[in-house]
Amino acid sequence: MEAPPLTIAIDGPAASGKSTVGERLARALGYLFFDTGVMYRAVTWAALQRLGSVEDEAAVTRLAETVQIDVRPPSHEDGRQADVWLDGEDVTWAIRRPEVDRWVSQVAAYPGVRQAMTQQQRRIGLRGRVVMIGRDITTVVLPEAEAKIYLDASVEERARRRYLERKARGEAVSYEEILEGLRQRDHLDSTREVAPLRVAADAIVINTDGLNVDEVVQKILARIN
Repeated sequence: MEAPPLTIAIDGPAASGKSTVGERLARALGYLFFDTGVMYRAVTWAALQRLGSVEDEAAVTRLAETVQIDVRPPSHEDGRQADVWLDGEDVTWAIRRPEVDRWVSQVAAYPGVRQAMTQQQRRIGLRGRVVMIGRDITTVVLPEAEAKIYLDASVEERARRRYLERKARGEAVSYEEILEGLRQRDHLDSTREVAPLRVAADAIVINTDGLNVDEVVQKILARIN
């Protein structure tokens, strides 16, 4: 078997399985799992804490240009997939709070924020031995990635997965609300002016409807090897 590529980039819409599959793939290869979405979450968290809101695009952009974000292998066995550090502070769990969920799409759509985060994402990705996931990794952030994967699934299937995941955590959630939220997220991701979600010409497309995580991981391993 040939050696796996040093940089693996995975794109796809929200809740298509990128995080679970990417983490499992990284573990199998002994690579860093890097969900680039955590960077936008970190900026959103910083804006809410330091600016009070995310409404001022110019202020949020300036903040994104000055903060230092790093992603490292997990240092605690508390369910985290990686450590997320913001200006020297571990914010791994803080960026998962509901208020961040509410505003992260808006922050991620700001062109200046995306530009600032792209530079930081490339810095981490170019270290190698990394599985990077997001919505513009194969097309914008790391177009030179040695393996490019696009995971897809129907919006109904993605809503079902997200609903079961949040329900298992004890959250009071509605399938219909999650479905509508994903539809809005898809529209925003695919129509934003900067780095919209799209399939790279040389990406391997895998539809995950009806597949479990192990089956998807095996499909990817078979293709990249």
